[in-house]
Amino acid sequence: MNSCDEMYNRLTELFARDTLLMDIFKRAQGLAPLSYYIGAGCLVQTVWNELTGQAPGYGISDIDIIYYDAADLSYAAEDAMVAKGRELFKDIAIPVDLKNQARVHLWYPQKFGLEIKPYTSLEAAIDSWPTTVTSLGARLELNGDWQIYAPFGLNDLFDLILRPNKALIREEIYAAKTLKWKSKWPELKVVPW
Repeated sequence: MNSCDEMYNRLTELFARDTLLMDIFKRAQGLAPLSYYIGAGCLVQTVWNELTGQAPGYGISDIDIIYYDAADLSYAAEDAMVAKGRELFKDIAIPVDLKNQARVHLWYPQKFGLEIKPYTSLEAAIDSWPTTVTSLGARLELNGDWQIYAPFGLNDLFDLILRPNKALIREEIYAAKTLKWKSKWPELKVVPW
């Protein structure tokens, strides 16, 4: 087994031991057959907690679930999915945020002041996330298989390294995110912009 396989196995074993995450992964299966991933922060922060000796759930402020539905880009369609998510995750203590990545380009300019092209897939969206370590999506298939998408690999995650992914992010956003994370996990090593 090569180190990449070992890291993926270590990641999924760590997810499987985390009671909250496994509950989220299993409930998210209710979104099938829609294409989705649980992404970024909650996954990464679960690993950081394990590596730094923090309690499970420490520092996790929300659970991001992304899906892709280019057939209906309306706010109403996304709102209906958000309502379905509220039902699926109704008694989870941490807020769950569902977003259709096919319609991000419609609201991104107003929120972040930057025009972006429409994403063509969930993976294209993850490819643009702000750091190499948070460019991570995972789901547990109904058959028990894990689907992990990590376009920059898992080395930075397990080495506690924050590195900018300059595909979309601006320097000030990277600085704010890394400052916030480092305040909670001081062991993190920040690669300068």
